[in-house]
Amino acid sequence: MKRRSTQAAGGAASSNAAATLHGVVIAAHGRHYLVAPDDGGPALQCFPRGKKSEVAVGDRVDYQSTSADQGVIVAIGERRNLLYRSDQFKSKLFAANLDQLLIVLATEPHFSEDLLGRALVAAEANDLKPIILLNKIDLEAALPLARQRLERYRALGYTVLEVSEKKHPQEAHAILCEHLNGHQTILLGQSGMGKSTLVNLLIPDAEAATREISTALNSGRHTTTFTRLYRLPGEHGKSAGALIDSPGFQEFGLYHLTEGTLERAFPEFRPLLAHCRFYNCHHLHEPGCAVLEAVEDGRIAPARHELYAQLVHEISQVVR
Repeated sequence: MKRRSTQAAGGAASSNAAATLHGVVIAAHGRHYLVAPDDGGPALQCFPRGKKSEVAVGDRVDYQSTSADQGVIVAIGERRNLLYRSDQFKSKLFAANLDQLLIVLATEPHFSEDLLGRALVAAEANDLKPIILLNKIDLEAALPLARQRLERYRALGYTVLEVSEKKHPQEAHAILCEHLNGHQTILLGQSGMGKSTLVNLLIPDAEAATREISTALNSGRHTTTFTRLYRLPGEHGKSAGALIDSPGFQEFGLYHLTEGTLERAFPEFRPLLAHCRFYNCHHLHEPGCAVLEAVEDGRIAPARHELYAQLVHEISQVVR
């Protein structure tokens, strides 16, 4: 695997001759990282060099031990992808080297289609397989509306799973394992959608592991504010993939994406992009725009185009 320079971890390597070891970042809280060594030893708390940190959960890293349970990260391995959100002023890393994005929704409380749409765009932009999970389907009064709201995403070809984690945990476990095993998947969702229940369903010792990680990261009572990676249990003690849990969020900025990336992140736009009158069409107000014509005749949902227009507007904003 190619390696980025040690500058990627925050600065030049130390002049001492400490052995360089390898591992995977399994938790992050501020500038505190927990690294699982490749040799199977106990995880240790690591810090990046310098003030700026670009380390994410899921990163393969080179590190040097500074004590029995601490180390310093000196390089970040080459990434397949990096999922993060951003606005004009800052960015928030979710995780690296992912295969899938599992978006957790519920019949109640009411889920945000804006956040769902943004998560799908982020998945498309990072070549991740998005999976939409509708939880709490036992709440029958709210189920028809939730299904109706998700129908347009089914029609676009997105996988939509339905479970009741609390009422039918065994069935939910079987459905989730079928789609998660063998993959590195990140969970995203608003608070209250059932992410913690899902983690506990799939990872039998998740609560104990979370307490241990919290202690190791010195994050104390802030046990819900860090991102962490759990190995999915497989047969004969082998890992069946990984599940990365992240704190709930209420906004998902995509300021870092380009307009060209955005237009291709909407699957219903892609077949039409070559048919606009102008090669540099923005799909907003231009005459002869194939995307706008599809909105007019109902082939593209107006709400989806409105999301696209909003994202284009956001990325055009300049900090002054």
